[in-house]
Formats: sequence, structure tokens, C-alpha cells
Amino acid sequence: MPAHESNKVIALEHPSGSKAEIALFGATVTSWIVDDIDHIFVSKDAKRDGSKAIRGGIPICFPIFGTKEKIALPQHGFARNNYWEYLGIVNDNDEVTVRFGLKDTQIPQEARNAWPHSFRLTYTVSLTEKSLKSVCHLKNEDEDTFEFNTLLHTYFRVTDVTRTQVQGLTNCEYIDKVNAGAKLVEENEKVTIDGEVDRVYKKVQDKILLEVGDGSSIQIEKNNLKDTVVWNPWVEKAQAMGDFGNEEYKNMICVEAGSVADWVVLAGGQTWTAGQTLTVV
Repeated sequence: MPAHESNKVIALEHPSGSKAEIALFGATVTSWIVDDIDHIFVSKDAKRDGSKAIRGGIPICFPIFGTKEKIALPQHGFARNNYWEYLGIVNDNDEVTVRFGLKDTQIPQEARNAWPHSFRLTYTVSLTEKSLKSVCHLKNEDEDTFEFNTLLHTYFRVTDVTRTQVQGLTNCEYIDKVNAGAKLVEENEKVTIDGEVDRVYKKVQDKILLEVGDGSSIQIEKNNLKDTVVWNPWVEKAQAMGDFGNEEYKNMICVEAGSVADWVVLAGGQTWTAGQTLTVV
């Protein structure tokens, strides 16, 4: 079976043996296995019952990133906190693709009041032998223009986060949320983790490389997304999260493709497409 639905999870399997799982809650990718290694981190304490966003995987942040004073939505918006519609699969020899849908009539009235726009969001996840491709297709079904942020909040599983390196961010301006939102420029050839990191890198090149630390690497290629967030909660933040193990910060790093530093503006009736491709190299 190339794909099947079980317990509100869609499982994909490629003829090569690579696999992926996507929860209908949030359309959140919760597993991506290549060569018997799962490259996606999900906390052992993550809630899987729909009571809150899944801690880990690839949650979709939409229509806001973080919190906004003038928009009364939960952190990172409503896309990761709602069940999506399963729209079926497409198979060929090279990839297995599953599609999900979310529109304004599927979200709670409270969220619709906070962000009162008509939209249709389609999300596709495609699995090949070595890669996982995620694409968001958004249509503004209003007559009026609306603004939004979006981000693929990818949690990567690593053996030791202090041995990971992110390559391709040199000379990018970034907002350092750990340092009171200071605006800095990345001077290092490779970004490493030795404490809490929460940075929004702006206008990042489309291809960057995550060196996992065990000799393997994952290429992160984004399309029509301007920014990249790098995050690790480290000790104190990890202990403060009820759905995250106290020591699990050692085994994950978030490298997140998105457009979050500035609003994306979408005119009435127009469409917008963006995404990322993760490849084991």
C-alpha cells in the first residue's frame, strides 16, 4: 500500500523503502524515514489527541508567526491546531503525494473573528527515495486584500545538537529573539548550537545545509519563502514546556523555512504557492 489512513494519520511508503506519516490534525508531518533513520523529531510528551498542536514534526504556522498584538489568534495561528480535510493521494514511480485542505469554514468562529478572511489552503506532501517535499497553495477567496505570515516549523531529529551545523546563513541579517530582538548579521560560516537559539534570518538563499553531526546532511531548499528560523529551546525553556521532555533539546534542532519577517500581501481572488524540499545528501 503506497498510502493508508489509520487513526487520523496518513502513512506514505515509497518503493525504495522511505516512509512518511502525516497527522490530519494540523496536516503535521510526524515522521520521515530514509534508510531506516527517522529525520523528524516529535517529543515523547507531544499531545496526539487534538487538544493542542503536536510538539514536533512539521507544523504549519498560518496566518501568523508567533503572536500579534492586533490579531487575537493563538501563537503561530490556527493551521496547526485544526483537523484538515484529507483530499487523497497521487502515485507514480518516482513519488507518492498526499493532499490536504483547510478553508475558513473549517476553523472555529473565534479564529474566524480574529482573522476574518475567506481562504482556501491546500497542502501537498510528496515522498521520494531521498526527499520530502511540502507545498502550500493559498487562494484569497475575498474581494479584499489580506496579509499573512507562514512557516514550515520543521523539527529535525539529531543525536547531539551541539554537533549540528547550519551552513548557508553567512552575511544574513537576523533578529535575535534571545537578545531582546537585536538585529545582527551572521558572521559565522556555520551556525552551531551551544545555548538557547531563537533567530529569524531574513532574505536567506534558497538552499542551505543542515549537517546533522553524524556524518550525514540534509539539504533544505525553500521556494518562494524569504526567511529561515533557527530554534533550540535549551535547558530552561525545555523544562518550562509541558509537552516537551526536559532533556529532549539535546536531540532536536528547528530549521524553518517561512515568510515571517514581513507580511505577505495577497490580493482578492489571487493565489500564492510556496514550500520546501528536504533531501538527505
